[in-house]
Amino acid sequence: WAHAIESYGHEVKVIAPQYVVPYRKGNKNDFNDAEAIAEASQRANMRFVPVKNTEQQDIQLLHRIRERRIKFRTAIINQTRGLLAEYGIIIARGANQVRKAVPDILEDADNKLTVLSRRHIASLYDELTELDKQVNALDKEISELSNTKEVCQRLKTMTGIGAIIATAFYSAIGDGKDFKNGRHVSAWLGLVAKQHTTGDNPKLKGISKRGNTYLRTQLINGARAALVKAENKTDKVSEWANNLRKQLPFNKAVVALA
Repeated sequence: WAHAIESYGHEVKVIAPQYVVPYRKGNKNDFNDAEAIAEASQRANMRFVPVKNTEQQDIQLLHRIRERRIKFRTAIINQTRGLLAEYGIIIARGANQVRKAVPDILEDADNKLTVLSRRHIASLYDELTELDKQVNALDKEISELSNTKEVCQRLKTMTGIGAIIATAFYSAIGDGKDFKNGRHVSAWLGLVAKQHTTGDNPKLKGISKRGNTYLRTQLINGARAALVKAENKTDKVSEWANNLRKQLPFNKAVVALA
């Protein structure tokens, strides 16, 4: 809608619904919604959603398809482990454990699998193999895209950031000009602590988890990998992360690095 309205020469400002609700008077209807949007859009401190260009939409499309296929793959892995457990065949947790174990289980004629169950476990394994190929193909395409974008190449020089995070970050915020600073981006992604202050008694709780769930998850995964490998590094970020790891539980240090 933003692109369609911009094509008529208008300046478009997109506002998240939760920021409009406080300005709505009375019941929810089209008139009250329009009045609330008009009121919210004129506020000097209002936060607007960056409008993505076509290139960003293309990259986001790849990530959304990849995310869905990974969820399907995880579901197949869990279902395979669960169904085999019903026949007394236990596989350790982890995708690689399932990939390694299932072919041997299917070839073992002495286990409790019936002809029917063996056939359908084999079909689940075929689904898993096909999804692996599709995810790998998407990873390759995303990696190639990241190499063509200067912004993504600069992002990849940072600790814990590869092609997946770099392209996801670019597709979400573009050139970053809609944000004042890095702290603003962290707040937009829900990576900062929720604050509850009454009088002179401030309290900081867990992260707010607002905004782009997919990008926040990827950043935390990247930070986890970076923190594990930071132990023997001497750059400033790694030293800061190592000091933090000594003071905080591991997962809190991971979120702080993210």
